[in-house]
Amino acid sequence: MILITGGSGSGKSAYGESRLMAEKTEQKFYVATMEVYGEEGRRKVERHRKMRAGKGFVTIERSRELGGLRIPEHGKNAVLLECVSNLAANAMFSGKNMMKDSGKLAGMLFEDILSLDRQADFLAVITNEVGADGEVYAWETMEYIRFMGRLNSLLAEKASQVVEVVYGIPVVLKGETEG
Repeated sequence: MILITGGSGSGKSAYGESRLMAEKTEQKFYVATMEVYGEEGRRKVERHRKMRAGKGFVTIERSRELGGLRIPEHGKNAVLLECVSNLAANAMFSGKNMMKDSGKLAGMLFEDILSLDRQADFLAVITNEVGADGEVYAWETMEYIRFMGRLNSLLAEKASQVVEVVYGIPVVLKGETEG
């Protein structure tokens, strides 16, 4: 598993897709986690669809319960999970989980992502850098920032490589640099 992080609009998705395209696999899966709300959300989804058009990705829409996802077995595969921050917000702010034990919820999402990792020959996980601005927000947002910090820390520890994308430039934080 590689973990790709960075700020909003930094080029994380494009970098993740390029990493998958470089993999010699029979199948490439794009696991999309965004629940679309409003015009801005629709534009973002459309932009991502255009970015991956013609690249041979099989898109799987999965905004919740990633642990139940089974990737079809058709030879060697590569999977792009886009993105952890959406998956986390979907889980954390759903009616049944609304702000309950974010530590436990982070562990559950981590296990779900590990389940996906076990099914993939290559897994690229996109996440977001949240909370680096040093601002203090409403308690719900602060709990989400802490939650994302816990989950990203777990993922970074497990990942063989961690890459931060800054202004479209991949910076390797952990693991081998590309060849």
